[in-house]
Amino acid sequence: MMNLALFDLDHTLLPIDSDYEWGQFLVRTGAVDGAAFARRNDAFFAQYQAGTLDPVEYLEFALGTLAQFPRPQLDAMHARFMAEVIAPAIRPSARALLRKHLDAGDLVAIITATNAFVTAPIAAALGVHHLIAATPELDADGRPTGKLLGTPTQGAGKVSHTHAWLAGMGKTLDGFERSHFYSDSHNDIPLLSVVTHPVATNPNAALTAHAQLHGWPSLHLFND
Repeated sequence: MMNLALFDLDHTLLPIDSDYEWGQFLVRTGAVDGAAFARRNDAFFAQYQAGTLDPVEYLEFALGTLAQFPRPQLDAMHARFMAEVIAPAIRPSARALLRKHLDAGDLVAIITATNAFVTAPIAAALGVHHLIAATPELDADGRPTGKLLGTPTQGAGKVSHTHAWLAGMGKTLDGFERSHFYSDSHNDIPLLSVVTHPVATNPNAALTAHAQLHGWPSLHLFND
């Protein structure tokens, strides 16, 4: 019987935050005003770590940045980002965990609060065909408009997006004998709480404490 395996991305399958690193990449390459962008990006990242981030406010900032560039330029920038930042960060341990579930015939998906422009090529590089991510509105030329389609894929939003994604395939979460979710963050406790097999993966302090309290297993994929 097919089981379900869901994975957070940043600090779970990757030892970095792809959204934050994309912002740092834009600053480093001179694509945006370095000082102003870095201040806002750092502030949002601190809010995320503290669990106080307003996801819509952040996504409007991130997608508004994408809207500044023509789509061909965005794609060229992202290809360089993949080569310089993401590819060196993909670890064999993460690939092996994904491969274990894929080889078992499980339905595998990455579910992330980071927008799909940043994360779709990363999911492809990891060999994962299903991605649930914040969806940017695109114009007729495929260029982000700066607006978000639908609701953020963060916190409780990951639960509703998971149900909607499964319903689109005629499936339900309860229809799987085993459903796994791997995440590093306390922000993902809502989804971790509704699967049959939650796994605190490279967990932060808040998730470590929650996992210990509820008897959830912990997994450490990275040594750094």
